[in-house]
Amino acid sequence: MCRIQEVKMNITKTTKRVIEIYKAPAPHMVGDGFSVQNVFPNGNRLGRRISPFFLLDYGAPAYFPPSDKPRGVDEHPHRGFETVSIVYQGALEHRDSAGNYGKLYAGDVQWMTAASGVVHEEKHEKEFTRRGGTLEIAQLWVNLPKAYKMSAPRYQELLKEQIPVVPVGNNSKVRVIAGAFNGQQGPAQTFTPINLLDIKLAAGDTVDLHLPEAYNTGIVALHGEVNYNGTHNAQSVEIAMFDTAGEDITVTAISDATLLVLNGQPIDEPIFAYGPFLMNTQQEIMEAIDDYNAGKMGHL
Repeated sequence: MCRIQEVKMNITKTTKRVIEIYKAPAPHMVGDGFSVQNVFPNGNRLGRRISPFFLLDYGAPAYFPPSDKPRGVDEHPHRGFETVSIVYQGALEHRDSAGNYGKLYAGDVQWMTAASGVVHEEKHEKEFTRRGGTLEIAQLWVNLPKAYKMSAPRYQELLKEQIPVVPVGNNSKVRVIAGAFNGQQGPAQTFTPINLLDIKLAAGDTVDLHLPEAYNTGIVALHGEVNYNGTHNAQSVEIAMFDTAGEDITVTAISDATLLVLNGQPIDEPIFAYGPFLMNTQQEIMEAIDDYNAGKMGHL
């Protein structure tokens, strides 16, 4: 469902205008451990307008009772893109065929570059599983340019303490995961220019974003209600898509809100996606399936 709610006009020539606001569909289960809403591609309605980002799943806070068996997603392959997992509440555990292993807690971010191919699993962390608790996460898929799709896999574990925090308003903050905000540089290494900001806005606070012209921009209100540029309101879980023209967005929290800002230089190349693979052609997808079945992406 696409929704545009006009409030009042406050547009200047430097403002990135809101083009559309989309509501995410109802939650569905991924594996037995993640209840998520697919913010996009959601029927591929955003398409190239959100490139270099391809997919965003948001798992709103959900309680999982104690268990002796970790829930989650069993081993599965990826090729041609990167997965970015942001933990808001709870704890996750990761291992992959490239030999990487990590535990992610609230505030941590995992940036896994599948590139030429990796097999991994994502589970609830063992102690979190034993105790039970509330899990809240977001997972973003970032496309890779053709030149890097068959490069070696890479793993970045960005701990909470490594992510710069910029205070804004009276009681709000911006965490800079990738790119820059107010002179602070995020720790994530990216293949194309990306600004990925995790924002918590207290009711009544405002943040002014200055983002590159010609980049694609989407802002997801994970929860709470906000106003953009004095013209449009968005609620949870809705993504506002902005014009590439202009550089400035003013965000005001109507209620306490958590936002994820996605801003990046588009990748102007063909896309062919199938399941866990994101390539440029159907032939490359077939090769990915053959390579996985032949064990060329490794095993856990």
